[in-house]
Amino acid sequence: MAVYVNNIIINTGMTFQQGYTLEDVNTNGILNLNGYSIKSEMRKHPGSTTGITTFTSSIASAVGGQITIGLSTTQTASLKPGRYVYDVVLTDGSGVRDRVVEGMALVSQGATR
Repeated sequence: MAVYVNNIIINTGMTFQQGYTLEDVNTNGILNLNGYSIKSEMRKHPGSTTGITTFTSSIASAVGGQITIGLSTTQTASLKPGRYVYDVVLTDGSGVRDRVVEGMALVSQGATR
């Protein structure tokens, strides 16, 4: 699978949700996600041994190739403003893992509390 690069902005104290539709690079059609599981984490840098947070990750539509990642208001409130990296990894039924989305995550703190 190809890795889609997408940078995101997460506002502290706000709910965050991002959706993606994945494409099968062999057919140029929608990737069928039946039998897959999903996981997504954010870290300060790729080599960091500790994660900053784990996104709530779900397959929104297996036949439609749609996935979503998100953070609750409580989770974003605990984040320190700054730049981070994140990725989304799919695992098929036989345990093969593929990174399908990656990018920078900019955590921004607003003025209104």
